[in-house]
Amino acid sequence: MSKLADAVRFLAMDAIQKANSGHPGAPMGMAEMAEVLWTQFLKFNPKNPAFPDRDRFVLSNGHASMLQYALLHLTGFDLSIDDIKNFRQMGSKTPGHPEYGYTAGVETTTGPLGQGFANAVGFALAEKILAAEFNRGDLAIVNHHTFVFLGDGCLMEGISHEAASLAGSLGLGKLIALYDDNGISIDGTTAGRFDENIPQRFESYGWQAISVSDGHNTEEIAAAIREAKADTLRPTIICCKTTIGKGAATKSGSHKVHGSPLGDEEIAATRQALGWDYAPFDIPADIYAAWDCREKGQKLEDEWQAKFAQYQSQYPELAAEFTRRVIENRLPENFANHIQAALNDICHKKENIATRKASQNAIAILAEVLPELVGGSADLTPSNLTDWKNAVAVTKTSGGNYVHYGVREFAMCAVMNGLALHGGVKPFGATFLMFSEYARNALRMAALMKINPIFVFTHDSIGLGEDGPTHQPIEQIATLRQIPNMHTWRPCDTAESLIAWAAAAENQKTPSCLIFSRQNLPFVVRNAEQLENVKKGGYVLSACAEKPQMVLIATGSEVALALNAQKALQEQGINASVVSIPCTNLFDAQSPEYRTSVLPDNVPRLAIEAGVSDFWRKYVGLNGGVIGIDQFGESAPADELFRHFGFTVENVLEKAKALL
Repeated sequence: MSKLADAVRFLAMDAIQKANSGHPGAPMGMAEMAEVLWTQFLKFNPKNPAFPDRDRFVLSNGHASMLQYALLHLTGFDLSIDDIKNFRQMGSKTPGHPEYGYTAGVETTTGPLGQGFANAVGFALAEKILAAEFNRGDLAIVNHHTFVFLGDGCLMEGISHEAASLAGSLGLGKLIALYDDNGISIDGTTAGRFDENIPQRFESYGWQAISVSDGHNTEEIAAAIREAKADTLRPTIICCKTTIGKGAATKSGSHKVHGSPLGDEEIAATRQALGWDYAPFDIPADIYAAWDCREKGQKLEDEWQAKFAQYQSQYPELAAEFTRRVIENRLPENFANHIQAALNDICHKKENIATRKASQNAIAILAEVLPELVGGSADLTPSNLTDWKNAVAVTKTSGGNYVHYGVREFAMCAVMNGLALHGGVKPFGATFLMFSEYARNALRMAALMKINPIFVFTHDSIGLGEDGPTHQPIEQIATLRQIPNMHTWRPCDTAESLIAWAAAAENQKTPSCLIFSRQNLPFVVRNAEQLENVKKGGYVLSACAEKPQMVLIATGSEVALALNAQKALQEQGINASVVSIPCTNLFDAQSPEYRTSVLPDNVPRLAIEAGVSDFWRKYVGLNGGVIGIDQFGESAPADELFRHFGFTVENVLEKAKALL
């Protein structure tokens, strides 16, 4: 075995032993795979982890995090030996699983198995889209690969099937996966529960599959990577037959090495067996020198910078656009003015349309000023209304700005995370709100990473009607609002829809869920101050002439009901204001003074939303009222369903009077 690989092994063993927590088996088993990739093939610059044309590396089996931390440390990234010693400790740069934004060189947060693989598909897809848009002749300023390490667990997860199938269909030839085929998981051998032929499985997806009989043979691994890079039309999986915990004196090849420290006695025996005569965390100078990639990495970036300078000379407008989007990650200078002009036009038209149609109009408005917008739908484009006039589908042979994801909601959202992380594109993707359940963990990962994909969910309530309770979301809006660092919008008309879209596009560190109706909704007239306050997440949409005796709170399709109920209450001598809260997350972030101005103290409150009622208790209090739905829906026309579940003016009046 290679001494360079052994350096990885012992850093992993020692850090995990010091933390008394971690997974040594995979880092030890993948050490040679990592050595070959990182020293011979991977294009990166440790001095500048954001080098625009770097290869992307994803460790999908994120429990093997010490492998990545060892590689970053050894190759020269800003990760010291003290950081390695601080593995899994509070506030360290070396958390238990790789986390984007914490450690220089970590491209994505991995942990939930299979999602890193889907993120890698997103990275490769972004490269394909940007290469088609920006490359000119020999001046290929976008020309990099995405490499992903993954294990048995990643391939057992269903998301790997979804993502791999999509990658093959789109011909992502610069995506290369290296599979740590060790046949061991936490429960022991995978035989009897994971017996499929992986090369044949991936070949059926349209991938090139290469088998490496000895995943610890550096020459065999290198030959496989060269073969993978030679095929630019198909993604490649390299199946490396390895031994988990390779090198461990007595635990090698056993599930006992998967997720527990080896123990002092086993590590001492392993040191002796491998001839590693160095103290814990001690790496000899010659091995450090062999691993050091700083000089080579700087040369690679300098070569790219020289090419980009030539590109700037020949294609100055394209170069400026590339700089804005990829290097500086900023919106166009005219973005705000463009949105304001469009909003003025919307307020002039006063259209009564479904908010899914209002969303489609907003997408077209954004696309005029944001060439980086990349849309898509999980096989529901005609229902989600997510295409626009100049949308061009990405295919196996061409780039574009629209992805037909197929019926793959989970993979779609995880791929969008990869697109957002890569940079240069601003992704959104859509499905029915009910099927956000399939994608939930990818939404959570976007929020955790503080990135900004836009998740579009239409058919937002019982208002979708006859498809019945399997398709009628009840608890989904409330639970999306409860994801930390997620902005969940439910607009009530064309104006709120555009403002929600613009806010989602502007956010840099917050993903957004945009929730839209199937049925038509009336436009509501607002003044300039109200339009500005929409951006605060909640505002007084319709005040009353005198001090309110009652506040009606609503979102989305129920805002119209609240306005109608306000008129009926006024006719009976009851003053009520109507508050629209399209984004509770933003409203909660406002000052106490502003929130009190919208929801005054000591005034009864009644919330109206076609979803679970418990969520609204934080706004109405235990003595307030909620008209919601706390059971599954029914199959019937939408109007009949709203009447059946009490979304009528008569019921609002009854509940309101009971609070006075």
